[in-house]
Amino acid sequence: MTQILTATGKRFDLYEPDVDLIDPRDISHSLSNLCRFNGHTRDFYSVAQHCCIVADLVPEEDKLAALLHDSTEAFVGDMVRPLKEWMHAFQDVEHWIWECICTRFNLDLTLPASVHHADLVALATERRDLMPSDPTTWDCLFGIEPAPERIRPCSPTEARLTYHQRLMDQLAIEHRRKAA
Repeated sequence: MTQILTATGKRFDLYEPDVDLIDPRDISHSLSNLCRFNGHTRDFYSVAQHCCIVADLVPEEDKLAALLHDSTEAFVGDMVRPLKEWMHAFQDVEHWIWECICTRFNLDLTLPASVHHADLVALATERRDLMPSDPTTWDCLFGIEPAPERIRPCSPTEARLTYHQRLMDQLAIEHRRKAA
């Protein structure tokens, strides 16, 4: 079996993803229930909240890409980075789904540099605010400073509502921008 059943009742095939089955409600629901860092945070902290923080750190024209940068995780889950780098088949499936998401929401396949940088700033901030204290250096964070604001984790329900509203607002902005 290669399908998952989404929160809205769609059968989404991971090996033959269908653009028409990508629903913002499924993305919002799933990302708000996925905990970052495989759950190894002091408190529950969702991928949806992470995406909102990343979106807060990018220019206006990159906000939709920032909100959706981890949206593949709504379909394949979140995998810790060290393991993901070794799992080439997983990367392939994630890439197929990312292509569908980009088609569905009219995004470039390549994320803007601002989203990559904001993702690292968010990671540095999450490490400071949400992770157990550890003196180990994370090489990916070399030269990256955390955001000055502290992260206050929110509940899955609050994360879902906030993320979904911001996603829908951003989609409306993008639609108006392209129609102008």
